[in-house]
Amino acid sequence: MLHDTHTYRPCRTVPVAPLSVLVLAIVLGCAPARAQLVPNLGGQRAGISAFQFLKIGVGARGVAMGESYVAVANDASSLFWNPAGMAQMTENQVFVAHTEYVTDIRHEYLGAVYHLTATDAVGLSLTSLHMQDMEITTETQPLGTGRYFSFGDVGIGLSYARAMTDQFSFGATVRYAEETLDMLKMRSFMVDLGTYYWTGLGTARFAVVITNFGADVKPEGTATQTDGGTVTDFQSFSLPTVFKLGFAFEPVMTDEHRLTTSIQLNHPNDNAENVRIGVEYAWQNTFFLRGGVKRTIGQRLLAADETSEESFMLGAGFRVATDVSTVSADYAYANFNLLGAVHRFSVTFSL
Repeated sequence: MLHDTHTYRPCRTVPVAPLSVLVLAIVLGCAPARAQLVPNLGGQRAGISAFQFLKIGVGARGVAMGESYVAVANDASSLFWNPAGMAQMTENQVFVAHTEYVTDIRHEYLGAVYHLTATDAVGLSLTSLHMQDMEITTETQPLGTGRYFSFGDVGIGLSYARAMTDQFSFGATVRYAEETLDMLKMRSFMVDLGTYYWTGLGTARFAVVITNFGADVKPEGTATQTDGGTVTDFQSFSLPTVFKLGFAFEPVMTDEHRLTTSIQLNHPNDNAENVRIGVEYAWQNTFFLRGGVKRTIGQRLLAADETSEESFMLGAGFRVATDVSTVSADYAYANFNLLGAVHRFSVTFSL
């Protein structure tokens, strides 16, 4: 991905105020459970929302940084992370991402960003989650009935971003999502809202984002029970809304080396609050190494998270200029403990 689309502010020294915020956030996020200020409500809230595929991280760069990316997003993957990030780039970009998710699930993402003016940008995104058809089993035929059913999700988003000043930009996405489970379907429209603010202290900036905000949904269609009866009325579910607060800055930035650090606090409506920390090292803005961790609020940073399968992320990438465009390719590895590893690949074309 192209990572120099925004002119970073000089950073001779690390600002004291942002450092204080960073340290405070780490302490709150990784303190022992008995001392936490935000209670872990994951057990009470789990399983109350639909369209879970909308929470799967998009793009190898953002995921490799522990998904601590809303305050970093300055490329076409900002269509997913923070729509305001489209105003942080100057090029038009096309972005393609593929994820080999757990249990043979595959996740695809296609996005494009076009600048109408120097301060206005629009974007279009397409998300797809799919897997092979699964055989139907029943209590009397646990080994399979010989019939199969399909499952899949799709989302289409239209985004707009505007840089209001040199320091502040905002963005919004309107998305249509559809989930298919055999004969049942769920459909919904939802909104993402994002902001991006440069503090003026070195390269320090923060972002506030809310994703997947909208009305409750319920399945439509007819389900046949094992006794031959049918069901046409189903429970409603909320959307997987997440409030995100992120902060990032560069403690090291020269012509040859750049080190980007980021921290992000997520407040989902269907799980426990969690903190994400990420880092990216860039050499001559050509080769990149990344790492990140996720910890549920109350879990220690330097220990296994006992409440989540997600653990740590690693990644790398490179950027090369061609006669037609600048091409960036990235890879990310995410450890899901008992569920195994998740591999992501993404490519960005800057036009």
